Amino acid sequence: MNYRHAYHAGNFADVFKHIVLTRILAYLALKDKAFRVIDTHAGIGLYDLDADEATRTGEWVDGIGRLETPLAPESEALLAPYRAVLADIRTRHGAGIYPGSPAIIREMLRPQDRGILVELHPADHAVLAGRYHQVSNLKALNLDGWQALGAMIPPKEKRGLVLIDPPYEKTGELPRLAREIAGAVRKWPGGIYAGWYPIKRRRDVDDALAPLDALPRPALRLELCIRAEGPEPRLIGSGLVIVNPPWTLPDEMRRLLPALAARLEQEPGHAQVRATTLGTAA
Repeated sequence: MNYRHAYHAGNFADVFKHIVLTRILAYLALKDKAFRVIDTHAGIGLYDLDADEATRTGEWVDGIGRLETPLAPESEALLAPYRAVLADIRTRHGAGIYPGSPAIIREMLRPQDRGILVELHPADHAVLAGRYHQVSNLKALNLDGWQALGAMIPPKEKRGLVLIDPPYEKTGELPRLAREIAGAVRKWPGGIYAGWYPIKRRRDVDDALAPLDALPRPALRLELCIRAEGPEPRLIGSGLVIVNPPWTLPDEMRRLLPALAARLEQEPGHAQVRATTLGTAA
C-alpha cells in the first residue's frame, strides 16, 4: 500500500495513539526539567477532515467522530489533555481540522522543551517545515525516520520521548520496530519509547514483538481492537509498545481502554483491549 495519512487521519487508530501520546506528554510536563520529543515519522501535522482524501474513506467518522459525545466522567478526566489539544487546534485552524502527532507535540511542549519532527517524504516535509519553522523549540528534518532514531539519541535533555510511527508499507517493518527499539534502549536506556503498529493477525504481532520480552527495561503493550479477525487479513486494531512507560500509564489505560473500545467498536461484541507488561524489568 502506498500510504498517505490524509486518508486515515482521525480514525480509531489515530484517536487511540494520540490519547496515549497526550498522557505521556502530560506526565513528562509534571516536572519543570526540560524534555525532548523525537517524532520519527511525523507526517504533515494537520489534516483537513473535509478534504477529498478524508471524505473519500470517511474513516474519521468511526474515530474522532464517535468521540464528539463525551464518555463517562472518569474517562473524560483521562482524556482531558487530548480534548484540550483538539479544542485549541479547532479554535485556531477550524472545526474540521484534526491534529497529527507534530501538532499535538507543538501544543504540549513548554518553552524549555524541544521537539524534533522527522519526515522523509519531500512534499510532506515541505508542508511540515512550512507550518513549524517559526516555532523556536521545534525543528523539522527531511530524513529517514529509522536512521534518525539512532542518530538523535541520547538527547542533551536526558529525558523525553521517541514516538515511532512508521507507515508499514514495506515487508518486515513490524519486526524491525522491535529491533530498532531494542537497539535504541541500549543507547539511551532511560528514554521513553512509544512504537505504534497495526494489527491484522494477532499471531504475527505476537511473533514480531516477542524479542521485547528480553528488554532490560519495563515495557507496556497496549492494544485496541474494534473488529474480529477474519479469514483474510484486514486491519482489526492497533497497538503501542511503550518502553519505560510513566508509572501512572498502565492503570490509566486499564481504566480507559474498555470505555474507548465500547465507543469505537465496529463489530459489536468483538472489541478487545490489552494492557500487559513486557521486559525483564517489568
